[in-house]
This record gives sequence, structure tokens and C-alpha cells, in this order.
Amino acid sequence: MTTPHFSFQKPAEQALADRFLGDGYIIAPAEDRSALDAIRDLVAGIAADWLGQPKPADADRFLNDIGGQVPPARLNDFRLAVIGGMNAAPWLRAAYFSVARTAVEAIVGSELCMQRRVNLSIQLPDDDSSLLPIHADTWSGDSPFEIVLWIPLVDCYRSKSMFLLPPGPNAALERDFGRWSAHSVDAMYQAIEKDLAWMDVPYGSFLLFNQNLAHGNRLNREKDARWTMNCRFKGVFTPYADKKLGEFFEPITLRPASRVGLDYRLPGEFEE
Repeated sequence: MTTPHFSFQKPAEQALADRFLGDGYIIAPAEDRSALDAIRDLVAGIAADWLGQPKPADADRFLNDIGGQVPPARLNDFRLAVIGGMNAAPWLRAAYFSVARTAVEAIVGSELCMQRRVNLSIQLPDDDSSLLPIHADTWSGDSPFEIVLWIPLVDCYRSKSMFLLPPGPNAALERDFGRWSAHSVDAMYQAIEKDLAWMDVPYGSFLLFNQNLAHGNRLNREKDARWTMNCRFKGVFTPYADKKLGEFFEPITLRPASRVGLDYRLPGEFEE
């Protein structure tokens, strides 16, 4: 008699989980390309409006070439204006989630909290004002239960992208972490540079990565600007750290049974 085989996870979910645990990240095509295109058009329109220009016909070229119109000295004001404008769109976060919904649910779960504001990074060619030195988010007090959904608005590759230290080398780094207290983060980067994985993420794809692993970026040596968005997700009922529920995170997929349970109170004078 053949023994039946059953699994708590679907094969596709298990495959995503294996990739995430083994590599520390997943790069995959957008699950909802129309949502991603709508976000890019929104961002390009806000950026053009800030510059006093009409909405660009070619959003990809406009965003890649932004360094010719926004000098580094004005970049942060420009970036904050675009962040404010895109987060004012009431559909932004739902569209952002739909770009990678299946993958996020496979890695985190079905009852999710999402960061209340989607963040935006712009890195101009050869501009050192937007660098993010090597770090893990948990080193500065974030909950280890968070993951980051990183979505480019242009093709990101080589120095125009970000790097991540894979789980094996990262474990070795943290086993000997105390030795770095007397050294700079740049010295740490030089020591582990050979082990880093650079994320090549073309427009139309997303990157989901483990923020407990060391990561960061370097000077953009490519000819075009980098535009990327990032947003954190975590399970509603997992532990919080510096980023609190209600302040930084907001539940987005709380299920009815959890709503009922959270609202439930034993009747008055009830005794077991």
C-alpha cells in the first residue's frame, strides 16, 4: 500500500522559503506589473511637477537622467517632496503590496503589518551624499522578525544597486563581531567584500531580503541614477522593537478570527 504524502505548505511556497533561508533574499518578477507601472508613473509625475515640467512620456529615461536636472545639493529636498507626494496617494501601499503579495505571505505569513510610509532612495551617479554603509537593521534596534521589500523604479545593477552578505559569511561575521568595535565600517566592508552578493534587479522585478543580514550600498559608478523604494513587513503577532505597531507599522491583512479574539472579553463575573 502506498503511503499518502501531504504537506502543510504548497510546493511553490516551500521553494520560496528555501531560497530565502538559503540565500537571504528572493528576486522575482513583479506579481502585478500594472501596479508597479502605476507607481512608477506616479513618482515620475510628482518629480516632473516639482521641476515645473509636464509629465514625462518616457518615465524610465526621465528617472535615469534625473542627475542632469537635480544637483546633489537639492537632492534631499527633491526626494522628500516625492516621498510626500507618493505617500499621499491612497492606493500606493496596496499597489506596493500587490507587487510581491504571494512572496511576502510565503515568507512572513498571512496576517501582516506593513510600514505606514513607503520610503524612496535616489542615488545620483558619483554622488556620495546618499551612501548607506554596511549594516544590519537589527544592529540599530529593529525587530529580527521584519523583512524588507525593495522595489526598483529603474534597472539596478552593479554599483547602481545594493549588496547583501549571504547567511554563511554573515554568521561568521557576527561570531567575531566584537573585533570590529575598534574599526570603521569601511574596514569591515573591505574585509568581507569578497563574500558580498550584489543584487541585480531589473525594473519589473522585486527584491525581498532578510534585513538581519549585513547590507548597504556604495558609490554609484554607473551613468544613470538609482531609484528604489523600500518598505518593511512583519507578522502582526511577532515581537516588536524600536518600530512600534500603530506608530511605524499598521496591520493590513488581519483575519476575522484574530479580530474576534482581540475584541473578546469574558462575560462579567464569569468564573472558571
